[in-house]
Amino acid sequence: METEILIVEDESAIARFVSLELEHEGYKTKCVADGREGLEEALNKNYDLIILDVMLPSLNGIEVLRRLRQAKATPVIILTARDQVMDKVGGLDLGANDYMTKPFAIEELLARIRANLKKNIPRDGAKNAHTLGKLSVDTDARKAAYDGEAIDLTKKEFDLLVFLLENRNIVISRERALDAVWGFDFYGNTNAVDVYIRYLRAKIDNVFKIDLIETVRGAGYVIRE
Repeated sequence: METEILIVEDESAIARFVSLELEHEGYKTKCVADGREGLEEALNKNYDLIILDVMLPSLNGIEVLRRLRQAKATPVIILTARDQVMDKVGGLDLGANDYMTKPFAIEELLARIRANLKKNIPRDGAKNAHTLGKLSVDTDARKAAYDGEAIDLTKKEFDLLVFLLENRNIVISRERALDAVWGFDFYGNTNAVDVYIRYLRAKIDNVFKIDLIETVRGAGYVIRE
């Protein structure tokens, strides 16, 4: 089955260039130049990955992403001329899987596409639901709850929680968590993991008065049975 990629980009020269390069690599592509049309296309068809510009007519890319994430977890790479740190953080917090700024090298974009497609392949025997005591996590619906009470998590918080649950009883280093959840191309440091662990503890441990995530000094974090 062909891998289909949606390109939502209003600069026709860039859209055509990216499309031709991707098709040369064996991908099937669809180009859309309008944000609202791009959102409808993404919602109505199951694409394997979406390349999304930010500055778009009708509906900007950040709003497209926000609405898309209410319904689907399709991998999204933001491709934009906006390179401010807060723009990147905002896009990632809304659920973008990756962020590239223009101008860009096509080889790097292709590498990031491969990495994100690989992450999205279901692993053999992987479970779509995780339970630990009263905690339940549904990876298909991207929902988490404790004793039936919903836990409101951002995409990165959810992904980090799932990664820890998938590796329960294994101490996860900050570097490994950063690579698995943020990706090899994340330009940050391992402090990001500590920050998001604090977010999870604030929303789960503190609220429900449990000790879910254990710190192993000098090694990382673990969720134990």
